[in-house]
Amino acid sequence: MSVTASKGFELGSGFSGAFLTGSEHNDEFYTDEHGRIRTRTNRSGGIQGGISNGEIINMRVAFKPTPAISRKQHTVTREKKEIELLVHGRHDPCVAPRAVPVVEAMVALVLVDQLMAQYAQCNLFPINAELQEPLSLGFPNFEPATI
Repeated sequence: MSVTASKGFELGSGFSGAFLTGSEHNDEFYTDEHGRIRTRTNRSGGIQGGISNGEIINMRVAFKPTPAISRKQHTVTREKKEIELLVHGRHDPCVAPRAVPVVEAMVALVLVDQLMAQYAQCNLFPINAELQEPLSLGFPNFEPATI
């Protein structure tokens, strides 16, 4: 996944998980009151070993500040001459309003790509329907590829 201006991406506990021990960070599985397999903490952010564990996928993205500001900045030309640069025109002081739909779209693309790869494997690793909750997002009903 690549999004312009992003500097950090974390799932679940992310970088703060590096300060926990394995037993503290472990997502213990249990069966809830509805008979569904769940994790107690979801510190993994819904992804374990690159595979969805069925929990809500929780992620955060960090972006660098916008470099084009309306203040003189020092730079160097290709000819190695030091100059002052003043950017003119309209520039956004914050990328956050535009970043949210971009990140959501990229995540959706990655998830659909993985789903299509799953079905393209000739159903070698079938999805266990008993462990799945029904999707009510209006997506078409994809069927596994057959050869």
